[in-house]
Amino acid sequence: MLFRFDRQEPVVGTGAYVSETAQVIGDVRIGSNCYIGHGVILRGDYGSIEIGDETAVEEGVIVHAPPQNHCSIGNRVTIGHGAIIHGRRIGDSVTVGMGAILSIRSEVGTEAIVAEGAVVGQGQKIPESIVAGGNPARKLREVNADDREFGEWVKRLYIDLAHKYLELGMERIDVR
Repeated sequence: MLFRFDRQEPVVGTGAYVSETAQVIGDVRIGSNCYIGHGVILRGDYGSIEIGDETAVEEGVIVHAPPQNHCSIGNRVTIGHGAIIHGRRIGDSVTVGMGAILSIRSEVGTEAIVAEGAVVGQGQKIPESIVAGGNPARKLREVNADDREFGEWVKRLYIDLAHKYLELGMERIDVR
């Protein structure tokens, strides 16, 4: 689950859940009350990764910083199942949809939404408070009150789930 690499080791904040099937490698800092799901790969081997508080990294996500670069993921971010993150910065309260790709050195502004399956190209910058989708990602519309309400519900759901996993744990069962 947590691996030291090249004298660097992950740091996990209070109340954060990291699945035992996740691989967290090297220079990775995970904030408090985060959810790091099953099958997630956080590769801080030749770059560093910092994940803010109350952030959910859902199942099957891969996060990797380019050599000698830093990938900063803000507070209260939700990264959907199967997304690939190679970006430089994801602002606070961002939602990245399932299967989205944030390519090398891309950036996503605060409170933006990157739609499912969208591709944010190399070096591309998504402005704050917009919904972006497509390949390459482009502005579809402004973030609205319904988006914010749903996003807050999802963020709370994953904070609560992290705490539940920490409280109850998982019990392995053998199939006969």
